[in-house]
Amino acid sequence: MSAFTDHRKRVYQVGLHNKFVRECVKENRSHALYDDRWADVQTHEVAAQTKTKALAMIEKNYPSCDGFVVDHVKRHD
Repeated sequence: MSAFTDHRKRVYQVGLHNKFVRECVKENRSHALYDDRWADVQTHEVAAQTKTKALAMIEKNYPSCDGFVVDHVKRHD
């Protein structure tokens, strides 16, 4: 571990997809903004003190109002 690691934070694996992209792909279309890969679950790692804070960070970068849906959150040990 690095000497600069913040031991108060944990790493969470967050899986999410985009429901609008998923709908487009089912209809053989592409979404105007997001790549077709967002129809499938994409996994991102987030360093945060709590699961709630990890989800808040995800919401900021991948807002639910834009169609992003969290499929799972797992603490990465």
